[in-house]
Amino acid sequence: MSEQAVVTGRVVDGVTLPAVGTYDLDVAHTHVGFVVRHMAVSKVRGRFAGVDGVVEIGDDLAHSSVRVTIDADSIDTRDENRDAHLRSNDFFDTATHPTWTYASTAVRPTGPGAAAVDGDLTIRGITRPVTLAVTLEGVVQDPYGNHRVGFSATAEIDRQDFGVSFGGVMEAGGLVVANTVKIEIEAEAVLRQ
Repeated sequence: MSEQAVVTGRVVDGVTLPAVGTYDLDVAHTHVGFVVRHMAVSKVRGRFAGVDGVVEIGDDLAHSSVRVTIDADSIDTRDENRDAHLRSNDFFDTATHPTWTYASTAVRPTGPGAAAVDGDLTIRGITRPVTLAVTLEGVVQDPYGNHRVGFSATAEIDRQDFGVSFGGVMEAGGLVVANTVKIEIEAEAVLRQ
């Protein structure tokens, strides 16, 4: 068997798109993370290890959808004390709200291999609309015969919109943790057989 992967999918307007079907997130190759300013001088990055989801690819991309569940307790910022604080009621309140969800409501193609995915994000039991800017990274058949697709996505949210309102203020002014949080996603999904 050749080590070179064979591209699978369909070409629409010169772009190779994934085959129509149901794709499960490959959690070992998916990153759901965030970036937030800390003390107005640096940025802290975190990720969630517990992610599960399904991507439905329609014949018309506008008929596609995504559903994701995040284990909020799986937060990892590379600092266990900070992670414990994030799990507390000051931030995520994972004892009461252990999972977060994102469910798309519309997929709007915005250019070759790009789309705006509108959806409902639920954090701490509060649901707000969030639009992800999504880029198709590639479509491939892996050496084991699995059809894979990769996406990158970003969005910005205001954490206070979701009840994450810890408001430590520094003596010199400014917030200990900024309100604006950038979401960064690298997702790989496998077509169900």
